[in-house]
Parts: sequence; structure tokens; C-alpha cells
Amino acid sequence: MPKRVDHEERRRQIADALLRTAATRGLHAAGMREVAAEAGVSLRLVQYYFGSKEELLLAAMQYLAARFSARAVARFREASGSGGPASPRDVIAAILAEGLPADDERRAFYVVYTAYLALSLTDPALAITPLVKNSSTVIDVVAAQLRAAQAAGDTPVRLDPGLEAFSLVAMSAGLATSVLAGQSSVGQAQAVIDYHLDRLFPASRPAPRRAPTKAPATGRQAAQGPGDLLPRSG
Repeated sequence: MPKRVDHEERRRQIADALLRTAATRGLHAAGMREVAAEAGVSLRLVQYYFGSKEELLLAAMQYLAARFSARAVARFREASGSGGPASPRDVIAAILAEGLPADDERRAFYVVYTAYLALSLTDPALAITPLVKNSSTVIDVVAAQLRAAQAAGDTPVRLDPGLEAFSLVAMSAGLATSVLAGQSSVGQAQAVIDYHLDRLFPASRPAPRRAPTKAPATGRQAAQGPGDLLPRSG
């Protein structure tokens, strides 16, 4: 009996091979032959599932974006701790933190995404629209969380959720590029994110630590001046 082939899994296997190749050697080196060798399949099989390199590139980027979304969901579920619903701040913080290239997988995402974006600016065959749509979905999620926070009284009502969401996602992308280029560290980028979240969620901002106050002097201590505290001679 012939073995059943999971075509979706085979497509994912090939797309993942392209991402590994592109992340280590660049998109220019991720030809159909190179991807077939990385995936351990024949060139003919790659061509069967993807009619052109452009089609393969787009499928790989969509797969990468889906993985990014899944990781963000897992992160804010983890942030909820007890298994209950995560707070709006936790959800937004998870999405923005996931956007930072803090590990090999996230670094690979941004290396390949940035390279694909650069190629798409001069090659009409590389459609960027699906990736832009994914970014718009993230902005919508962040805006919805901000509206929920406003309804709960956790975020100032004067703020525009749509504009704030757009700003946060754009900021996260810029911080990711800064980290990739070595202009800032992941810790510095995370500090910027926390700073803006503190502005949006003032109620959840950690209270500043007060310096300890000295108890007022009583009795004989209150009557003593500075000179009385010096040792007396004779």
C-alpha cells in the first residue's frame, strides 16, 4: 500500500529549508537547488510544490509570519500565569517583546524578513501585501487591547488606541532593526518598550521607592545641639 504524503507538511519542510538557508547565507543564496539540498529532497519535488523561487519565497515568509504569531500567543498565555485571561498590558508586552531578535529563531525571522522586504522594493514578483496584512492584524490586536484597557480604566481615555497601536508596532520594528545592526542591545530595546507601556498603563507602573525617613528626635536628643554631640574634654 503506497504511503500517504502529507502535502502541507512537505511544503512546510521545504519552506523551512529556505528559511534556514536564507538566515545563514542570505536570500541571494537560497536558490531552488540549494533549498532542495537543505531539505533533503529532489529539485523536481521542490518545483512540484513551488512553481518558482518567488512563489517559494512568499510561502516561506507567510509560514515564518505564522510562526511569529504563534510564539506571541504562547508568550502572553504564559504571561497570564494562573491560566486566566492575560491583562491587556501583558498581551501587548508579549507581542512587542516577541518582535525583538532576542534568540536565534527571532533573529532569523528579522534577517529574512528585512532581506525579503528589500528585494520586494525592486522586484514586482515578490508580493509584500500578505506580510503587510499580517502587520495590520497585529496593530488591530494591540488597538483592541488598548480599548479594553480604557474600558477598565487602566489606560487614559484621551489616548487614541489606533494611533498608539500603530506607534507601538512601528517602534518595535525599529528597535528590532537597531538590535540587528548592533546599535542597541536587547535590554536597551526592552527598556524603551517598558517606558512606553508605563506611559500607557500608569496604574500598573511600579511605585518609586522612597528614601527612608529619619524618626524625629525626642526628649534629651531634641534638646541637644550639634555641639552637644561632640566628646567633652576633661
